[in-house]
Amino acid sequence: MKARRPRLPRTRVGQRRLVQAVMAGCVLALTPVTWLYVSTADRLRTVADVPRAEVAVVFGAGLWHGEPSPYLAHRLDAAAELYRAGRIEVVLVTGDNSREDYDEPDAMRAYLTEHGVPDARIVGDYAGFDTWDSCVRARKIFGVDRAVLISQGFHIRRAVALCEAAGVDSYGVGVDAVHDVTWYYGGAREVFAAGKAALDAVFRPDPRFLGPREPGVGEALAGARD
Repeated sequence: MKARRPRLPRTRVGQRRLVQAVMAGCVLALTPVTWLYVSTADRLRTVADVPRAEVAVVFGAGLWHGEPSPYLAHRLDAAAELYRAGRIEVVLVTGDNSREDYDEPDAMRAYLTEHGVPDARIVGDYAGFDTWDSCVRARKIFGVDRAVLISQGFHIRRAVALCEAAGVDSYGVGVDAVHDVTWYYGGAREVFAAGKAALDAVFRPDPRFLGPREPGVGEALAGARD
């Protein structure tokens, strides 16, 4: 049995309604993206001019054979540069450690220590399964209320908007990236992720894993001042 092709309306009224429905769908789809751009317009900076903050948050971006992917390495390079310049004191690395053979935070820690950031100034969040979870946990678990966020340009607006919604006063640094297949995929993905981000900002669900408060950031800051 052959599937029937959808038929286009034959009357002008029907055609007009179809066009209106398509336009309404486009507006609804783009509204979350517009919200991200408008709400973060004054919150994006570069490594050179981002306001000083005690804490930088670096979001995970995948591992290659146990090492940070090139995209993640660029984020970590920016964090190391900010630390060496004295613009941050502690780096909170947040990523996925949902299974034994995949540990983003420890791989990020190792990379940072190799690039001049002392181990005592690095704190790991092992349950940063997505951007919203990382932002909520930064505030509720690690007590971060102001931070510099570091990610790629296609993701940083969503990170800033969600951390602001979670109660973290945030500035974002969007690091450069080669416009390869991954970059285009990431940019396209953000259109769909913006919808989830808007829902997270409105309904503010609990992270997949919350757990007890952790003193790591406070201890690292105290050590930095000794």
